[in-house]
Amino acid sequence: MQRRTTLAALATLPSLLTTPLSSAATQPMLQGLKPSPRLPVLFVGHGSPMNAIEDNAWRRSWQTMGTELLARGVRPQLILCISAHWLTPGWQLTGMAKPKTIHDFGGFPKALFDQQYPAPGAPAVARSLASSLKSPAIGTPLGVDAQWGFDHGTWSVLKPMFPKADIPVLQLSMDYSRAPSEHYALGRQLQALRERGVLIVGSGNIVHNLRATRQDTAPNEAYDWATEFDTVVQNQIKKGQLDALQNFQSLGAVAQQAHPSHEHYLPLLYAAGAARPSEMPRFFNTGFQSASISMRSVLWG
Repeated sequence: MQRRTTLAALATLPSLLTTPLSSAATQPMLQGLKPSPRLPVLFVGHGSPMNAIEDNAWRRSWQTMGTELLARGVRPQLILCISAHWLTPGWQLTGMAKPKTIHDFGGFPKALFDQQYPAPGAPAVARSLASSLKSPAIGTPLGVDAQWGFDHGTWSVLKPMFPKADIPVLQLSMDYSRAPSEHYALGRQLQALRERGVLIVGSGNIVHNLRATRQDTAPNEAYDWATEFDTVVQNQIKKGQLDALQNFQSLGAVAQQAHPSHEHYLPLLYAAGAARPSEMPRFFNTGFQSASISMRSVLWG
């Protein structure tokens, strides 16, 4: 595994090719982004990769959410996904025309490895965004990667939401070596993209401790520390205290139990940064998987 932009800057991006075609295979390549009504931003708790194919409440909720978003009448020109499963030195955007589907896990049934999500990439947009967005600490442009693709943090949730795979998708990597405040700051830069036709999706988990999982537990069953951490985060989001989310490590032992490593928490900071504190959040999938994985998900806008 590999480890503030302004609307004025984004306005220099080329125009979008707009020929309406029905399948990802025949869709013209996205060349740029048009102004649009502000699109929502999502944080999705993705949990086990098996949620991508099992007929469970988590997956059904993702299907419902995708249907709802498309029914709003403002179709995303692009989906930008920040997954817990792509960590790189510095920040990178996927820059290939046909991103591969990555099965970055082991020990699961063949049916899961057979899954493909053939959504197109958007190389021209990736290059434009990489030059417009800046690494928070040093102000350098982001990189463009030609190797990665869609890991399961992306395709396992996007496939139930948007099964036609006809909306171009970019992944944004995360530099795990950087402070949480920098991840939140980069999320703030993404805010302007919501008015350029971009649906922003952070994919991780508010609580994620694989060492403590217990099989066959109900969604309302969780460790006390898992419930405590999840509740603190929920309350900060409900109160619009989005800046406070970057200070999660100040919770001490509870934060360490909730995240022995915190790569699954970081996508929340991008989504929260792209949201506005005044936007009313809506929670869904508010239970736990295997007692130590919070599936809590949030829609802003």
